[in-house]
Amino acid sequence: MTTTIDRVLRSNLKLKHLQLLIALDQFRHLGRTAEFLSVSQPAVSKTLGEIERMFEAALFSRSTKGTEPTATGETVIRFARHVIAEYEKTRDALQMAQDGAAGRVSMGAMVVATPVLLVQAMARFKQAMPAATVLVEEGDLTRLLPRLRMGELDLIVGRLEPGYAAPDLHTEALCQEAMCLVCAPQHPLATLKRVSWAQLQRQRWVMPPPWAASRTKLHQLFYKNRLHPPTDCVDSASFLVTLSHVLDLGAVGFVARNVGLNLQARGLVRVLPVALPMDLPPLGLIRRANQVLTPTALRLTAAIREVAAVWPLSEKA
Repeated sequence: MTTTIDRVLRSNLKLKHLQLLIALDQFRHLGRTAEFLSVSQPAVSKTLGEIERMFEAALFSRSTKGTEPTATGETVIRFARHVIAEYEKTRDALQMAQDGAAGRVSMGAMVVATPVLLVQAMARFKQAMPAATVLVEEGDLTRLLPRLRMGELDLIVGRLEPGYAAPDLHTEALCQEAMCLVCAPQHPLATLKRVSWAQLQRQRWVMPPPWAASRTKLHQLFYKNRLHPPTDCVDSASFLVTLSHVLDLGAVGFVARNVGLNLQARGLVRVLPVALPMDLPPLGLIRRANQVLTPTALRLTAAIREVAAVWPLSEKA
């Protein structure tokens, strides 16, 4: 059986097979998969049958509601995603070299690093490599780490949450980043010189997801002041969602201090006069442990390090 699987993975599987498996996993429906791939539904069924005969196992279970990957299917799909990601990176690198371009980087960014650290780093990077292409995907580690492990992302910049450390990941701490509370300029709290925790407890909030270290630390401050955390709260790891709730829905936002000061300088928010003593994980870079970064990715990481080294209002880790 091992010899058969080795032969299938090395010789029999083609890119069209891998692309079909990924599309089926994405759409979970033969008809929608066929439409996406611009082929007929019988052609999708036929190709899937061919792949399953190669592995001598069902990769998807079919029903009137659609398709669901089996346990074996999940394993093969992970393999397919990894191979396709590496194929696309190699294809793009070769094409860009042929066209005289500078390369491509795919990176994940947590909201704590996106509006200021990453933007400033990107400015430096583009000065050095104006023809390079950078794909930035925002999210939290629950969303970004699986894509990094599959090779769909080259690196992640964000807070190095200790709960996500693993032997297959290489982490590099860069700088510390405090948190602050912000509100819209017209919010009732915006003009106060002193804001109490009791006043904050009664507000509408937008906070990081519950697993984030900063969220846990914020809850602890409420408990320390003999209060329960706010109940009128939206959880989000998106900068756009956070800013929209602060500006349009009157929420109090819990953001990185440099982000809050940057938005305040633009007249978008007010940083509230509340001390937030917290011992938080540093900001840093995450990549796969045995990964060899391309020259373009290396230049981007160098730009991020350069900005972090002179990070305003922060201490080096």
